[in-house]
Amino acid sequence: MKLNLRSKRKKRLPARVKEPLLRPIYPNITWSMDFMHDTLENGKSVRSLNIIDDFNREILNITIDTSLPSARVVSELEQLIDWRGKPERIRVDNGPEFIAGKLKDWCSNNGIVIQYIQPGKPTQNSLVERFNRTFRTEFLDVYLFENIRQMRNYSEIWMWMYNNERPHSALQYLTPRDFLLKYGKLAQAKAHEFPTFQQNFNNDNKKLLTKSSTFECT
Repeated sequence: MKLNLRSKRKKRLPARVKEPLLRPIYPNITWSMDFMHDTLENGKSVRSLNIIDDFNREILNITIDTSLPSARVVSELEQLIDWRGKPERIRVDNGPEFIAGKLKDWCSNNGIVIQYIQPGKPTQNSLVERFNRTFRTEFLDVYLFENIRQMRNYSEIWMWMYNNERPHSALQYLTPRDFLLKYGKLAQAKAHEFPTFQQNFNNDNKKLLTKSSTFECT
């Protein structure tokens, strides 16, 4: 029996224009975001959504879960904007979560430009790629986590240390927080009130108590 089968055609991506990777002169102009993959102790795969501010390389968000569809990306961005403020643009690659209509519509409704890099050109998003390498070598490859909750908790401590205690050569050997206060063009009277992740972090940044163990941050 011959059946008429519908032929599936692959959708073509719109042409992506190469744009220079410029450091913004203020915070909340350009954010970059990307996904990473890892596994738990039991072999279960997990993903992380990493979002940085290109101005001072500050890590604004690390969301960890087994699945992070476009709806979850939008939800995390909404929570981030609630306390950090809205960026002018967000730089991303051409992953399915980023080219989905849900994210495009949300950005359009909020007046945010999505800046897509060219396919196969990760260097065009090199700021978040550089962060990903640090996150891999100093966090994902160093610790073996029992569950997602443990991984999330420890990532918050690591974020605090990354933003507040770790000098960056690209930031004149200042921490992201210090670079923001020194060069962020913030009104001096309100400089220390600018919303950053660490101001919303109320836990002890030296120890993390989990269900079965205590981690020391060194």
